[in-house]
Amino acid sequence: MDKDKVPKLTAIINKLEQAKILTIGDIMLDEFIWGSVNRISPEAPVPVVLVKQETFMPGGSLNVAHNIKTLGGTVYPCGIVGRDLRGRMLLKMMRKEKVDCGGIVTDVARPTTLKSRIIAHSQHVVRFDRENTKEIGEEAQKKIIAFFKEKIEEIDTVIIEDYGKGVITPELLKAIVPLAKKFKKKIVVDPKDNHFSYYKGVTSITPNFKEAKKACGIQDGDEFNFEDIAKSLQEKHKLESVLLTLSEKGMLLYEKSGEATIIPTAAKEVYDVSGAGDTVISTLTVALAAGADILEATYLANYAAG
Repeated sequence: MDKDKVPKLTAIINKLEQAKILTIGDIMLDEFIWGSVNRISPEAPVPVVLVKQETFMPGGSLNVAHNIKTLGGTVYPCGIVGRDLRGRMLLKMMRKEKVDCGGIVTDVARPTTLKSRIIAHSQHVVRFDRENTKEIGEEAQKKIIAFFKEKIEEIDTVIIEDYGKGVITPELLKAIVPLAKKFKKKIVVDPKDNHFSYYKGVTSITPNFKEAKKACGIQDGDEFNFEDIAKSLQEKHKLESVLLTLSEKGMLLYEKSGEATIIPTAAKEVYDVSGAGDTVISTLTVALAAGADILEATYLANYAAG
């Protein structure tokens, strides 16, 4: 990175607390079960984990909202929770952080998504998911759209966080994307690989390489280069930019002008990339809301992910 950019990036960091962002996406509760393994089960050749501790964190799009709050910005999360203990836990966590939860709809017809991870001796042993991935109903969509309309003039940018769990539907996007454009709000999307067609004309998308390759129809063994994939996505979906995250290889930013920038990872050692995508889109969007251009925001997102 050009050293001349450092003062500008510092100024942007100092303005992050001014950012106001609305997030829409699939809300989850992340459960971590920590323990140790000292023997193999006599019932089957599997490790027996002696549980020492359980912790819970906001997950999915609510992790993105939590990241924005941690960076100092103001966030308005929208999504669905069930009328259950998991949903109440998530609402309590966010309200404790003084986050406006008016856009989080309680749906009696579906459970709050729970992802449980068992970790022993710092190793991720297994994960099991409890979820309903059917598209949300019309009533829930109307409530989210009403909250979006209420906040659209107040916010700077919109994040759409699509995990394919049912919140992001074509009908919902037909309501919110044109409204965001009408008020000249940037829209940044972390897309599900089979939903790329939903996001034509948004500001930017931040897929990982696996998602982007699938969206472009590239099979294992096919020849390709990263820039061609990003260019294909940008042109096909009429985007201002594509930020392709490449795990330990860093990032590639492809802009509408045709300029491509490869940014090496800021991490000195990569051993776990889980959650990195949430960190990227959170930091990128907060920086954009604070006045950064897309390249400056990408540098900051890269450092945060690293």
